[in-house]
Amino acid sequence: MAPTKTIDPIELSSRVIDTGVADERIVRVDSALSEVDDNVAVIEAFSNMVTFGTDDGLVCLDASGPLNAAAVVDSLRGWSTDRVNTLLYTHGHIDHVGGSGALAADASERGQPAPDVVSHDNVIPRFERYNATNGYNLIINRRQFGLALERRGVGIAGTGSKFLPQDALWPTRTYSEHDSLSVGGLDLELHHDKGETDDHTWAWVPSHRAICPGDLVVWVFPNAGNPQKVQRYPLEWARALRRMDALEPELLLPAHGLPVRGRERIRTVLLTLAESLESLVSQTIDLMNEGASLDQVLQTVSLPAEWLERPWMRPVYDEPEFVIRNIWRLYGGWWDLDPAYLKPSPKGELAGELVRLGGGAGVFVSRAQELVEAGDLKLACHLIELAVAADPTSASLHGVRAEIYEARRAAEQSLMSIGIFSSAAAESHDIAEESADTNSER
Repeated sequence: MAPTKTIDPIELSSRVIDTGVADERIVRVDSALSEVDDNVAVIEAFSNMVTFGTDDGLVCLDASGPLNAAAVVDSLRGWSTDRVNTLLYTHGHIDHVGGSGALAADASERGQPAPDVVSHDNVIPRFERYNATNGYNLIINRRQFGLALERRGVGIAGTGSKFLPQDALWPTRTYSEHDSLSVGGLDLELHHDKGETDDHTWAWVPSHRAICPGDLVVWVFPNAGNPQKVQRYPLEWARALRRMDALEPELLLPAHGLPVRGRERIRTVLLTLAESLESLVSQTIDLMNEGASLDQVLQTVSLPAEWLERPWMRPVYDEPEFVIRNIWRLYGGWWDLDPAYLKPSPKGELAGELVRLGGGAGVFVSRAQELVEAGDLKLACHLIELAVAADPTSASLHGVRAEIYEARRAAEQSLMSIGIFSSAAAESHDIAEESADTNSER
């Protein structure tokens, strides 16, 4: 996609939605600030910061992440030096809360009090879970974002050893289902709905007829299936989008991607996203009710290709197949209905038996390479995984595995698939190189 040409994000979003064509970048992370309404600014970053000016300081929705926190604060202070009265977390993901320490440090340097931090009740348990699973989260952070950010020496959680940065601000006020804020003449209505997370808040700002949806609108296909993260809630997500639309907003201020102005444009975005999630849920549950296995569901459920071509719905981060798996997990549990996999043999034992029956690892490797040439990367990956599982220290097998997953990575569109396949290739490269270095020393 072409680099940024249109400075005004409202101008760009209007053109993209009206034409259905995105001819330049629509998720921009340069920490640039745009004033989109009187006393309303959006800083476009890895996660956007939405800010309202009031008679008693600023109200900020999200603090972005540690990766670009300093740049976000600089942009904010270029617009207003008023104290940050209130910081509202739309949810507890690191790219939304991890930059809060920079806001607190800036307040201290200016002799201003730290902001009140408002969130849904479940943000605090999320923070506690992040600390309990710190190592796991750092691992999946590197796997999911490594290709995009590793060259810069950082991950989504920054460069530290803590996934949740130690200087991140914890909530000072939480709520359950609905709440309201009134700061310096500005009123916000807070609503809790499950979607990408179980701790999500979206806000309605009546004076601007504005919706702040957090990650319930992100200008890509909804992140409702992430294969490495906890449960998502696609049907609840769709219901939240329809509740937003019922308020007839004139301004949409998402946490990723472009702000949108205009009732019909906003309605188009909200309802097409809702419809896609509802379709995946209804199709999946219908098949589950018929007794279909997970494999049958995955081969059957789909969305029209033209839906996924809409610029705000492209599966470049998450993708429908992963959402289907999350729907299955939510409504049916983890078992896929294959009785052999209820209590399976260790993978290495099964792989060893199949490789022996098939005539050896060389047969599997040759066939996997043929499949790559034929374009069947899915089946090629299965075969090379069996070969490597049967002989996990073989440098030659890992060399082929790395090549196959590099080809698989190149064929993928979503960041999640690219990150996982890249990680697999890198893992085998490292094993192959380590084995070669060991042999050269002998």
